[in-house]
Amino acid sequence: MRVHLHPQRRTVEIAGRRRVAQLLAELDILPGTAMVIRGDLLLTDAEVVEDAEEVEVRAVISGGGP
Repeated sequence: MRVHLHPQRRTVEIAGRRRVAQLLAELDILPGTAMVIRGDLLLTDAEVVEDAEEVEVRAVISGGGP
C-alpha cells in the first residue's frame, strides 16, 4: 500500500494488508494522534487497508485558547 504522511510530506510503501491500528503502530504513530483517510472516508482503527490501496495519514493538531 502507498501511505502519504502529512504534514511530513513523504510517502512510504508498505507491503501487505493491515488494520489501521497495525499500520499506525508500524509507522510509530500513537493512536489518537492521526487520522487515516482513504479517498473521502475517515477510517477507524479496526478497518483494513488492502495492499493495492492508497491512504493518507494526517496528524491531528489542536489549537490553543480563544
